[in-house]
Amino acid sequence: MAADTTAFARGGARLVVLGGGGFRVPLVYRALIGDPAVREVVLYDTDPGRLSVIAAVLAEQGRSAERAGARAPEVRVAAGLDDALRDADFVFSAIRVGGMAGRACDERIPLAEGVLGQETVGAGGVLYGLRTLPVATAIAKRVAAVAPRAWVINFTNPAGMVTEAMRAVLGDRVIGICDSPVGLVRRAARAAGADPDRVGYDYVGLNHLGWLRRLEWRGRDLLPGLLADAAALATFEEGRLFGARWLGTLGSLPNEYLHYYYFTREAVAAAREAAATRGEFLDRQQAEFFGRAGADPAGAHRLWEAARLEREETYLAEARQASGGWQRDAADLDGGGYDRVALALMRALSGAAPARLVLNVRNGGTVPVLDEEAVVEVACEVDETGVRPLPVAPPDAHQAGLMLSVKAVERAAIEAAATGSRSHAVRALALHPLVDSAAVAERIWRRAQSAKV
Repeated sequence: MAADTTAFARGGARLVVLGGGGFRVPLVYRALIGDPAVREVVLYDTDPGRLSVIAAVLAEQGRSAERAGARAPEVRVAAGLDDALRDADFVFSAIRVGGMAGRACDERIPLAEGVLGQETVGAGGVLYGLRTLPVATAIAKRVAAVAPRAWVINFTNPAGMVTEAMRAVLGDRVIGICDSPVGLVRRAARAAGADPDRVGYDYVGLNHLGWLRRLEWRGRDLLPGLLADAAALATFEEGRLFGARWLGTLGSLPNEYLHYYYFTREAVAAAREAAATRGEFLDRQQAEFFGRAGADPAGAHRLWEAARLEREETYLAEARQASGGWQRDAADLDGGGYDRVALALMRALSGAAPARLVLNVRNGGTVPVLDEEAVVEVACEVDETGVRPLPVAPPDAHQAGLMLSVKAVERAAIEAAATGSRSHAVRALALHPLVDSAAVAERIWRRAQSAKV
């Protein structure tokens, strides 16, 4: 479906951020400073305290931009969901149903049963999806009613599952994004001696379950040489995370989240030995940040910057501990950022700058092993006429098997969320490759129901 470029002709779009009190919203706003693509940012959140803190951070970002002679979009706090959506050109859906306390439960409950607890992967991801899908679907219905011409860019995790559920209401008007694939491509390109902005690539998968299979530069595929170069692999995050020996055996570069599939025992052991899960760490960190910033609005931006750096440095800490323990470096932190992916997508849809991006979109035959309506994560061309998935090489048997298994989990979770079916919810948990027992799946579901997050 073609984009409506009227908003850009009148001097920029109205961007609505659902989950406007989210910690990462200032990253989005910072990316917009000095860019004419957006003239107004509208924030909506169900938590007024968090929303006021983030609004204070954005206000300081705007003042800093003005002092530097740059234009910053206006910011408005919406009175309600429909008020936020009215006249929207783009909607960023970045909600977290249950907050960080909910994430902490999603992670801790599976770990108590000896299986992986993680925000988007395994039983933890299924629990998060089950809680989030009804809310995401309700939002999609309000978008369809109030802002039918808006493009919805979905950040909400589990991104592939949530995007597929929202597609049932909005069709091609919703696109899922993630910064992991573009970060992988850029880091691999630098390690191979290629320009990250000009390299060609072949990437296929589902969200947080994908593989880079080709890295083309000046007519040559650099990936085989990179996979055979242990020293080069040791210079970037995925190379250190998976190790040269396994990457050479695998013959591709996996998305970082596949560490949980390839090194499951080590990942579970590291998570169980950690003093806190990632969700518990972030729950504590964000409670401290929002409490201090709420009491000191003038210092909110400074406090946010400090918390942001700590958050980025500790990303995937358990996985790094399970792979030998190492710290992220500057190259690892420069993956592109979901904020910049979102801005590139918006600009491309506006007709300002066509782009090639890895997105979560309708399959439509791109990956023949999956049905046409399945949401897949593949490279796409984007311009004012819309989003077009690019051809990819067929997944090998291993890749196809994992994709089919996880897609069955996503579909069962979507059905469970739509119908309230206990059996579909347990099915979603039990079918996941990282849940090793139907009895464990049943117990996880019962524990989650008792937690009432």
